[in-house]
Amino acid sequence: MRTRFHSPTAETIGRWLGRIGEYGAVWLVLGIVMAFVDPDNGEDWVVAGLLGPIAIGLNFVVKLIVRRPRPVLEGLPPLGGAPSSLSFPSAHATSSFACATAMTRIAPEAAFLFLLAAAIAACRPYLGMHYPSDVLAGVVLGVGLGLIAPL
Repeated sequence: MRTRFHSPTAETIGRWLGRIGEYGAVWLVLGIVMAFVDPDNGEDWVVAGLLGPIAIGLNFVVKLIVRRPRPVLEGLPPLGGAPSSLSFPSAHATSSFACATAMTRIAPEAAFLFLLAAAIAACRPYLGMHYPSDVLAGVVLGVGLGLIAPL
């Protein structure tokens, strides 16, 4: 993915998706906003939003156990930064799919958030930050976390 279909616009979008996915921030903001929009489920929305940063922390524990280095492509540096040189699993994918899953449990119509989660996850190998298997593992871990979150 790092070697195909690149344009300045696509790379800008990929970088933007990477930034909003950092530390689960977009999901935390979304959870807080939804708590105000849907106060009857406000506590659940906050929990679902907090799941983003929590998933990042749990993901890092797995990274420390696996210790897989990030991809290195000669002549093609990554198009983003990361707080760690460890790659497996993708924290962006983990937090995004954890939150999209939890939010869909609260309101089934929130299933469209899987489109955002998929875009955030797909940008990681596109930017040269992860192997596709890192993203797949993050998706699986994230969905699992989203299903067990106490809502």
